[in-house]
Amino acid sequence: MTDQNHPNKAQPKVIIITTGGTISCTTDPTGALVPTVAGTTLVQPVADRFAGNLTIEVRELTRLDSSSLTFADLDTIIAACHDALTDPTVVGVVVTHGTDSMEETAVALDTFHTDPRPIVLTGSQKPYDHPESDGFANLFEAVMIASDTSARDIGVLVVFGHAVLPARGVCKWHTSDELAFATNAPEEPTRADPIPLVPLKDTQVAIISAYPGAPGTLVEAAIAAGVQGLVVEAMGSGNVGVEMGRTLGAALDRGIPVVITTRVPRGEVSGKYGGAGGGATLAAKGAVGSTYFRAGQARVLLAAAIASGVSPFTLF
Repeated sequence: MTDQNHPNKAQPKVIIITTGGTISCTTDPTGALVPTVAGTTLVQPVADRFAGNLTIEVRELTRLDSSSLTFADLDTIIAACHDALTDPTVVGVVVTHGTDSMEETAVALDTFHTDPRPIVLTGSQKPYDHPESDGFANLFEAVMIASDTSARDIGVLVVFGHAVLPARGVCKWHTSDELAFATNAPEEPTRADPIPLVPLKDTQVAIISAYPGAPGTLVEAAIAAGVQGLVVEAMGSGNVGVEMGRTLGAALDRGIPVVITTRVPRGEVSGKYGGAGGGATLAAKGAVGSTYFRAGQARVLLAAAIASGVSPFTLF
């Protein structure tokens, strides 16, 4: 989509990469939501609003429910964003994405994003064919932010429900509210130095949920399945039960990296408690505290660290 009125006028360009999600869904005869809307159809009303001021280019990557995305799919999205930024006329990139795993894709993009130009993710809580769909407003605001010079040099952003949030620490906080995302990060989170691009598809990291009395067999089963790292969704400020704590300690002794996060919605992980499952004990054995990151983003960061060979501590 280009400006038909000024074909020879050089305009700033925003590339919109569409991947599916609710924003591209329509309702099938059974009432289920299915991503069916083509990228050009989705973007056309927004492109019309910017005609004469901004060139909008659409690149349809896939039409998937984001709960189905694999690390291989993340590699494809990251590569598409990097390719879009090879065009010097591009001032920013927008990715339309499902809300279920938007926080994972956002932090993956941010971890490998070395360009000053912004990458902005957005989507919707209501489908394309809903009479009050929030998709148009979110996409319009995402393009506005992506084309704004004030968004440069701050990494990847999520623009959703009139909120503009840094990728690091963002999390989906409501299943249906139009203000779908919040952040657990400080007001101005420190951004880790981006790392060189590496594929994530062959990296296996599992999330294990801790609960009172959780057995160590959960950890053993994950290791037997071939995981290369573990993220533990612990209790409180980062504690697990005695049995699981001992098994995690044994995993750390074997050189398997472990990141401790928490099931608590707000606050940071801190290793204060002793005992076999205490955060202090696990930290002393080398477990990484996730700080303000919750399990989904912690899994992506640990996978990136393993795949690139950097210390997980540098990404948290």
